[in-house]
Amino acid sequence: MRKLLARIDSLSDHIGRAVAYLIPILALVEVYEVVARYVFNAPTIWACELSSMLFGVFILLGGAYTLHLGGHVNMDIVYNRLSVRGRAIMSICTFPLFLVFMGVLLWKGWEMAWRSLSLVEHDSTQWGPPLYPFKLMLPLGALLLLLQGVAKLARDIGTLMGDED
Repeated sequence: MRKLLARIDSLSDHIGRAVAYLIPILALVEVYEVVARYVFNAPTIWACELSSMLFGVFILLGGAYTLHLGGHVNMDIVYNRLSVRGRAIMSICTFPLFLVFMGVLLWKGWEMAWRSLSLVEHDSTQWGPPLYPFKLMLPLGALLLLLQGVAKLARDIGTLMGDED
């Protein structure tokens, strides 16, 4: 079980570190747009859309990494006052809500992504980039976050059972 949890953590870690490289790319796109628009009076037709797409991929694929690091929002006023076992109990009790949310996100995200892929969907803007690669990130991100959530659940159960890991 520990090897499986370590592999899930490693997957989240590697993907999270990889998508972190999207931020400098996003910054370069924005700088290019600002310089093109305000210095050369030649705005692009693609920078705003590309920025949104890159940031969306960053958010979707970075969710599991954030959960792995414990960076998601909790009700800190309550959560931080609990013992380690109390936090584990709270996480276990809220896991069904997480599971339902992630299940719906995975299901509906896959439907949307599959429809986009089967239509070879492109954006209707002047630039018209393909949308299906970006829409496929939703179910992928949901799956990664679900895996990391299950790993957290296993650790929380281990905490309740007195496991030191």
